Amino acid sequence: MPSYAADTAECLVFTYKDGLLSKMAHDLKIRVGSFDARWEGDSLRVEADPRSLAVVNAMSNGAENPSALSDKDKAKIADNIGKSVLKPAKYGAIVFESTKLESRDDGGYDIEGTLELHGTKRPIAASTALQDGRQVAEVKLNQPDFGITPYSAMMGTLKVQPVVTVRFSVPV
Repeated sequence: MPSYAADTAECLVFTYKDGLLSKMAHDLKIRVGSFDARWEGDSLRVEADPRSLAVVNAMSNGAENPSALSDKDKAKIADNIGKSVLKPAKYGAIVFESTKLESRDDGGYDIEGTLELHGTKRPIAASTALQDGRQVAEVKLNQPDFGITPYSAMMGTLKVQPVVTVRFSVPV
């Protein structure tokens, strides 16, 4: 049974700015620093620690912008994600369990399952693709579907869009 963690696999979350003052804000690349993914036959289970999210850097037009945020800014954003958005003390781990995992002729996989996030379980589906020796899946999650109110500041003039992108990749 292949097993993956943050030292061999990667889980990233991309957030996108919104609102009247969005020019003052940044799209973000966030790394999930602690997770366990187990793949056995046609079953996949991933459990992630929501307290382990750390801001990697800001993004600008899809490109990384490492100088846009100080370490202090990154730490403050990560703290807000935990306290104001994910609330791990109340909701615990983020868990995905597959209900269907099928290989395709192109080397990728079609995956369906249930994601438990913020105390809410919802069905999700994703397809993987082979990229540079890795299986890579991207899925868009609508935060309100999981009872999450997207982060907002300055009376809503600065906020995060409701839809975030999660990218998970494992070596083949």
